[in-house]
Amino acid sequence: MFQLSLCAEVFFAKLPFPQRVQEINRRGFLAEFWTWPRYPMEALAADPQARISIFGGTLAGSMMHPDGVEAFLEGVEQSAVVAKSIRCRNLILLTGELGSRGEMRHQVAEHPATRWITAYRTLCRVAELAEKHGLTFSLEHLNAKVDHAGYPLPRPADAAALIRQVGSPRIKLLLDIYHAQVEQGNVIQAIRDSHDLIGHVHVADVPGRHEPGTGELHYGRVAQALREVGYQGVVGMEAWPEGDEEEAIERFRETFSEKPRAARG
Repeated sequence: MFQLSLCAEVFFAKLPFPQRVQEINRRGFLAEFWTWPRYPMEALAADPQARISIFGGTLAGSMMHPDGVEAFLEGVEQSAVVAKSIRCRNLILLTGELGSRGEMRHQVAEHPATRWITAYRTLCRVAELAEKHGLTFSLEHLNAKVDHAGYPLPRPADAAALIRQVGSPRIKLLLDIYHAQVEQGNVIQAIRDSHDLIGHVHVADVPGRHEPGTGELHYGRVAQALREVGYQGVVGMEAWPEGDEEEAIERFRETFSEKPRAARG
């Protein structure tokens, strides 16, 4: 059975951030968010009822360029301390800092060998930090075709290859169904190929990045494929409602419930 999570950057956005988390939790979901420095983490830390599934652990630097590694690791360490304070055990790991519109702000080594060796060595050091703090980091692939031009891990297989080489149970894959569909399609095969590495799943439909059931993806089949490979972790909706927010939330819940209702037209 999946645990369901809603992105607090998107849902109930008119509420102050701590109240967004409370509202998401009140409705039976975990909460997640992209970045922490702009939000009052002390308020979440002081609320023993706050339930956070995952949040962004990348602040600066780059894991894909030697000049950015130390800043990258410093940000990861800071995020790890925050994670422990708010009782969250899973953090999102990107290859480096992104801008407010998802644009690349971090360096990527020009030579492929430098790029991949640096990424491998950096992830090994992240694994050590994760072990020290008792955390898990889920490395996310992002499509480079539409949303994040130049991102160096555009396909699930790219991130999975690095994770397999590191070989740490503390480094997982954040499988984003939206990004996988935009970049390559064939998302069911991506689930099958990487099922043993998945630490978190993100969902949104294509096109538009709205809730499941609004686009071309057969999300009932996606949910079935996740069950078939034995995934029982968190599925988070990182999507903008096409219309009514409440309708989007319920469509998400129905799609990934244990006994989903019949698909709507």
